[in-house]
Amino acid sequence: MSAKLIVALDVPSVKEARQMVRRLYPVVKIFKIGSQLFTLGGPAVIRAVRSLGAQVFLDLKFHDIPNTVANAVRAASELDVFMLTVHAQGGQEMMQAASCACRDLGRKCPLIVGVTVLTSQAMENTDAEVLRRAQSARESGLDGVVASARECAMLKEKLGKGFLVVTPGIRPCGINAGDQKRVATVEEAVRAGSDYLVVGRPVVEAKDPLAAARKMISEIHQTNMKR
Repeated sequence: MSAKLIVALDVPSVKEARQMVRRLYPVVKIFKIGSQLFTLGGPAVIRAVRSLGAQVFLDLKFHDIPNTVANAVRAASELDVFMLTVHAQGGQEMMQAASCACRDLGRKCPLIVGVTVLTSQAMENTDAEVLRRAQSARESGLDGVVASARECAMLKEKLGKGFLVVTPGIRPCGINAGDQKRVATVEEAVRAGSDYLVVGRPVVEAKDPLAAARKMISEIHQTNMKR
């Protein structure tokens, strides 16, 4: 499949989130709602984004006892989210509970991806740890993982092209990495095989967010054509 852009609504208010979606949709079709915005707006902000026609990637990194995570997946599905995250560090039993809860939902089931190692982290054995957690996620029945572009090609080779890789930490050339350590450009991520590229500040803090999003989507298409 061709890589797709997800814009992270890392903004300080629900009002600004709505304005950003109105500004970017339908050029951008998927928006990430993380802990900041969800804490501000709760389920209502998901409904607001969905009412504007866009899809929601709910990135709350569920990490709790298996029963609690399974119930959280069921609750998220009722909000009609497209994709959600659990933290792979929660272990196989927890991820299996999330996967089973999702299967029980049938057609309402969102994609579930496991967060491996945050892109703000870097360690000596990052590749090995990302692969270990990704293998556990696949064995648990998840649809894919969240990992940086640096590990993406390895994951595709080891786990198959059908296992999704969602890549945060995307930065245009020359843009400060901020608090991210394992970053990549759009071209690097697409060439590595990323299925979804998550971009926040380079779009939402741009002088012209729509122009910034269009430029990234163009880069994705151009790189796909060269592959």
